[in-house]
Amino acid sequence: MQKRNQKAYLVGAGIASLASAVYLIEDGGFDGKNIYIFEASNITGGSLDGAGTPEEGYIARGGRMFSKEVYNCTYDLFSKIPISEASSKTLLDDFIDFNKEIKTNAKARLVQKGKIIDSSAFGVSINDSAEMIKILSLPESYLKDTKISDHFSPEFFKTNFWFMWCTTFAFQPWSSAIEFKRYVLRFVQELSRVNTMTGILHTRYSQRDSVSIPITNWLKKNGVNFLMESRVSSLEFGENGKKEQVEKIVYLQDKKQKEFILKKNDLVFLTNGSMTTNSTFGSIKSSPAINRNNPQDSWKIWNDISKKRPHFGNPSIFASQIDNSKWESFSVTFRDKTFIKLMEGFSKNKPGTGGLTTIIDSNWLLTLVTPPQPHFLNQPNNINVFWGYGLYPDKEGNYVHKKMSECNGEEIMIEVCSHLGFAKYLPKILKSLDCIPCMMPYITSQFMPRKIGDRPKVIPAGTKNFAFIGQFCEIPDEVVFTVEQSVRSAMIAVYGLLKIKKDIPPIYHGQYDPKAIKELLVTGLNFGLHTLMPKHKKG
Repeated sequence: MQKRNQKAYLVGAGIASLASAVYLIEDGGFDGKNIYIFEASNITGGSLDGAGTPEEGYIARGGRMFSKEVYNCTYDLFSKIPISEASSKTLLDDFIDFNKEIKTNAKARLVQKGKIIDSSAFGVSINDSAEMIKILSLPESYLKDTKISDHFSPEFFKTNFWFMWCTTFAFQPWSSAIEFKRYVLRFVQELSRVNTMTGILHTRYSQRDSVSIPITNWLKKNGVNFLMESRVSSLEFGENGKKEQVEKIVYLQDKKQKEFILKKNDLVFLTNGSMTTNSTFGSIKSSPAINRNNPQDSWKIWNDISKKRPHFGNPSIFASQIDNSKWESFSVTFRDKTFIKLMEGFSKNKPGTGGLTTIIDSNWLLTLVTPPQPHFLNQPNNINVFWGYGLYPDKEGNYVHKKMSECNGEEIMIEVCSHLGFAKYLPKILKSLDCIPCMMPYITSQFMPRKIGDRPKVIPAGTKNFAFIGQFCEIPDEVVFTVEQSVRSAMIAVYGLLKIKKDIPPIYHGQYDPKAIKELLVTGLNFGLHTLMPKHKKG
């Protein structure tokens, strides 16, 4: 492939930018030395994070689950990257091998009053089932600016279906009805197995160790320039004919303002918005403060460039409702196996096989995850890690009578153990752990009720050398809060700006998959979704 004589500038070093750089090199003919990635922090990967030490404790703000059918762009990316310089094995090879070794089959998906309950029945009323069919059948314009709670009865939000669906994908009753519709259609195949999570796949280690670091290392080997601790302050546009074009990038590095002047064929990719912006951490003895400051970095750039450009979207829709977009996670490092053994005995799942355990009578709506051990590359055999989150951090705990947001790590673990019936073991458990809570003000900001146009297209109309990538750009039928959205946006941006005539993996539509619909019919958990399936599969 002939090398292109042009440069590309990527703002943000999250998975969308990393993927864009891979495709610029692999499919776009770019020389790595002509690619520049700006990152305000000192690490790559964005929200695909996770790090720590046995002494200070491990931290992961979140974890990513993958689906057998849905993540075609992500798997394509994984197929291009070796797990290390010394190996010909790719990230995809390792991903497939690991999910043959560790298979998810949740036996304790829902817990109430300290007991595992039968989660095989959804418990959704006829009226709410009819509303589900209505939502899935109507165009998205019908659902604009509406919440999920605008369409269902209060009883719907007390059903097994809702508890499993909302904690698997992090929905709230006030989340966008459009996003809810997209998720049900995108993950139809998961409906019949949402209680066992048997369709869910995982990376071998944390996403930083298994995804971000290997891709970063591959890009560095190919000469890509990483401008770390470099904060882009503005993108300056001009006109080239009738199309807008980025002409200058201004950034701050080492407390000095610097700039790049772009040539006419140079490209710019902006990750607009970040769901982990303004994250704060507590400790075993302190609660995390809530950072209510206006989000900076890519949020500010997006806000600035969209003020006079309606086709660049409306960032305020997503960044102005902290009390509706925040929730709290917590990472636990155990130096004693007491809790892990108790959890294994309670759930009947070995670490890594249990998916999620949601405590439905928890005021915080706690969900707990025991990943495969080790979860971090540098994690010793005598250390175990655990992760959890609460979707309602402003409610008072059932046992610790404080808001979750006001609790330190020790108090969070007291609440967790009390719900599970482990209270008598608390002195031993608390003696040998670190629990680090994390408050994320914008973690589900991409789920805020919206209308068409609030998210910009990947390549906005009238732009020549510019694209939006990540979680806050619009891809029809795709679902945000997924790695797949970020990687697909990267492929659309690179192929579109460079006019590469190569097919992007199609979006899987489970409602047209006879196998998925048959499984729904067999389980009786279908909401009438079989009525949406045409007589012949599309395509």
